[in-house]
Amino acid sequence: MSSLKRHRALSRIWASDPSWKGWFTTVNHTDLGRMFLTVAVFFFVVGGVLAMLIRAQLATPRSAFLGPEHYNQVFTMHGTIMMFLFAIPVFEGFAVYLLPKLLGSRDLAFPRLTAYGFWCYVFGGSMMIFSLLWGIAPDSGWFMYPPLSSTLGAPGINSDFWLIGITFVEISAIAAAVEITVTVLRYRAPGMSLSKMPIFAWYALVTAVMILTGFPPLILGSILLELERAFDMPFFQAAAGGDALLWQHLFWLFGHPEVYIIFLPAAGAISTILPVMARTGLLGYGWIVAAAVALGVLSFGLWVHHMFTTGIPHLGLAFFSAASTLVAVPTAVQLFIWIGTLAKGAPRLHLPMLWLLAFFATFVIGGLTGVMVAIVPFDWQVHDTYFIVAHLHYVLIGGFVFPMLAALYYWLPHFTGRKTYFNLGPTAFWLVVIGFHGTFLLLHWAGLLGMRRRIDSFEPGQGWEAINLIASVSSFVMAIGFALIAIDVIVSVLASVRGSRDPWGGSTLDWAMPTPPAAYNFASLPEVSARDPLWADPDLPAKIARGEGYLGDWARDRRETLTVEVTTGAPRYVVVFPANTGFPMAMSAVTGLFFLGLLTKAYWLVPLALIGVVAMALYWVWGLLPRRGEGAVPVGRGLTLVTAAEVADPPGWWGSLFLLLANGTFFGSLLFGYSFYWTIAPNWPPPAYAELSLVGWALLALGVVLALFGTRGGAGAGHALAALGTLAIAAVGARVLWLVPDPTVHAYDATVWVLVGYGILHQGIAGLMNGVIVARGIAGHGAETWQGPARIARLWTDYGVITAVLAYGAAVLPGALS
Repeated sequence: MSSLKRHRALSRIWASDPSWKGWFTTVNHTDLGRMFLTVAVFFFVVGGVLAMLIRAQLATPRSAFLGPEHYNQVFTMHGTIMMFLFAIPVFEGFAVYLLPKLLGSRDLAFPRLTAYGFWCYVFGGSMMIFSLLWGIAPDSGWFMYPPLSSTLGAPGINSDFWLIGITFVEISAIAAAVEITVTVLRYRAPGMSLSKMPIFAWYALVTAVMILTGFPPLILGSILLELERAFDMPFFQAAAGGDALLWQHLFWLFGHPEVYIIFLPAAGAISTILPVMARTGLLGYGWIVAAAVALGVLSFGLWVHHMFTTGIPHLGLAFFSAASTLVAVPTAVQLFIWIGTLAKGAPRLHLPMLWLLAFFATFVIGGLTGVMVAIVPFDWQVHDTYFIVAHLHYVLIGGFVFPMLAALYYWLPHFTGRKTYFNLGPTAFWLVVIGFHGTFLLLHWAGLLGMRRRIDSFEPGQGWEAINLIASVSSFVMAIGFALIAIDVIVSVLASVRGSRDPWGGSTLDWAMPTPPAAYNFASLPEVSARDPLWADPDLPAKIARGEGYLGDWARDRRETLTVEVTTGAPRYVVVFPANTGFPMAMSAVTGLFFLGLLTKAYWLVPLALIGVVAMALYWVWGLLPRRGEGAVPVGRGLTLVTAAEVADPPGWWGSLFLLLANGTFFGSLLFGYSFYWTIAPNWPPPAYAELSLVGWALLALGVVLALFGTRGGAGAGHALAALGTLAIAAVGARVLWLVPDPTVHAYDATVWVLVGYGILHQGIAGLMNGVIVARGIAGHGAETWQGPARIARLWTDYGVITAVLAYGAAVLPGALS
């Protein structure tokens, strides 16, 4: 069969709806990656406009350009948009677009989950923009410290937009992290072992795991603060046993790993682009993977260095100061490897390389100032000054935006299939770099002279006038440079002439396809035998197009790809992907109604939306698997494999495993908060404790036995018993809540409500999953398709049992000890 015939057949199977409906029904990763990036760039423009308003306000002393109320909204929304609506979504967009192409797959692990996450991001971000346009945007700072953000300091709806909108957006981040993790581990080209993976995939994997473990503390903090604002639960009120310092711990448990969550994808792009620009292989592949993993681990031990001025004991100060300086080691390893790669090769100063050189100069300065603020005495002097603002921007813009601009220009020919029309890129480069350093290098100086951050005006005569004027002018120069980049990209997309397939001479599989890429990515899935497959076999693109790989035959007329063994890359089973559907968008809209009900205090809408989400989730799950298995099917090259519906570890099991990692981090953060109150918070012990009778303990033990052993019994009766066990455990939790005093009286009572409510919620989830298994048996689904769903239900049931026992035990433990 001809390559053209294969292309037409696969395009018919994989293509999105060509009409306007395709934007709302596509589940193709190429479309969704582009959509993610487009929306993220829109938010970057909004955040940039807000930054210009800030610099206009601070250009001169006693400026009346913005009043204090509007200034607080502007600087809060600037930080919020750049951190939550731009930086992470840009990584998600690049990863969603690139990973299947780099890994030699046809799509991500869960296409509908990708679409659901994208629409959650759009709706949550729109909620934030709405608040800005209507003048009710959050105004307590993007860090939202109580009591500034509680009803005591912000009685209006402003803070609720932040708490609810950001929590909604973070659903997208968690969904993307699960998607990326499972894709990197299982959805690779046959033969691509872990040691042969593209370096960007390693960085994406580390970043995704960091999101799964770094975002839950902030999600918990947002939920607790919103519960305090909406229902008067005193989590952060010292008079009722709470402590505002807990918010700082939860926020920076997220906030400091967030810096490396932003940096690591940029480092992955650098490690991918730099060898191509230098025309040589990456030096020290194993070392750079180890450095990325080390950064991911160490970043979780640094959060307290944002809290050096809060009264931390001296031993704690010494430990976290040492840890904060230690993190420079894996960062330096990466820098030296990149420099060594340049020295080994023959670099070409194309535009992506210029942006990488700007990164080196800028990020090293940001890293050095980071080491400075890791030293406790120095941090005491510059804390909450513009020195910190300048350091933050050197790290985030120098360490993230500049490499992402290099990535933009490197992969722009891949996105568009065109070459640059006007030569605006170098001009824009110099405007941005000069404008950036003219702005933020001077702001280090302003901070050292004592200029506080978050001020909306300043008095003359303090030596800050010239610094702020030059910084403001420079910031507008930088803005002009970014505008030129936008014009350059738009012209390249719309008006440029066709370019070559691989203009850079890249080594990775993303350049083994025509550009712009087809909806199916690869006409057949290649077998990989080297870390740089295109350099090892320059004829590989032609072999792929001729169908010499796997799944080059479209006879089954459905969307298919392969999964592989995690370590070796040996082919494992066939995955059948869903077709285009508007279901993810509809489900995200119903999810949005849940958050909208909380935001507008229309609490009657919350349970209705929750019922809608559960019903749609059950419909989603029910349609995932066929009624009958089909046995082994041919996949090409003489190999036959079974489909995912007939294996014990389907993609859903892997997705559940990593979703429960995030879930467990959330629960661990909740236990951390509870122990923080118990040992440190003022006004403890509480007036009364929850207790559980012997009958309650007996019912709990019965429920645990039924749940644990039921999921390990027969597929029908066993899972029915497991569902009864989860119901018994939930009933014990309801009894505990009945015995707890009013949760608005003391932080203990409020925390017990959240702990036990968490346990009850997960009994409901596990009960529904076991109920689905029972229903599948009643509906006559083949037993060969049960083992995967049964293992998923067992995983969630085991987790629910463990967390419920810990939650209930934590709730009654203080009373038992007293």
